[in-house]
Amino acid sequence: MSDDRNNNNAESEGAPGERRYFARPKTCQFCADKSLSIDYKKADMLRRFVTDEGKIRPRRQTGNCARHQRALAGAIKRARHIALLPFTSSRFEENR
Repeated sequence: MSDDRNNNNAESEGAPGERRYFARPKTCQFCADKSLSIDYKKADMLRRFVTDEGKIRPRRQTGNCARHQRALAGAIKRARHIALLPFTSSRFEENR
């Protein structure tokens, strides 16, 4: 009888061996470290917030707060306009 209860609980929770995703709380690295600044001239720092295709990563991926995400998007757009960052990657254009 106890075996039946254990099997039912295992089935109701999900498939055996299935891992559940628990999102860890992300903190804004610009709020945590006040010495970091968002500058359009720091192309190597801005590349971390851009995907391979050239898209700006969303807040849920980067963990930035809304204020710093807006500033980051503006800096990326400014760096693109000045040609410090590409609008799209050359790899992405070749696949089209």
